[in-house]
Amino acid sequence: MSANDRARQFLPFDALKGLREALRLKEYEHERIAKRDIDEEKIKQISNTLSSIVKGDYVRVTYYRDGHYLHDEGIVKIDYNKYLLKIGENIIRFDDIYDIVIR
Repeated sequence: MSANDRARQFLPFDALKGLREALRLKEYEHERIAKRDIDEEKIKQISNTLSSIVKGDYVRVTYYRDGHYLHDEGIVKIDYNKYLLKIGENIIRFDDIYDIVIR
């Protein structure tokens, strides 16, 4: 047996292929939380920030999606007609924004 073949027998072996991915998915689903209510003051602040954004601004946004609060930041494109904010390929509805800051 060559040294290369001998070394190959010690490569990691995943006997339960897909188990790790299934466990990660279950954990993700288990950690879901309900969407928090936002008070009027916070809604005004988000609305003012959204209205002052121009194409090309760099923003940091916290938003709700699929039972989780997520963060994203980057150069923004905004569609006021459809109430959407786009950072890269990520599309965020205005209603899902929890916090937004222009950098």
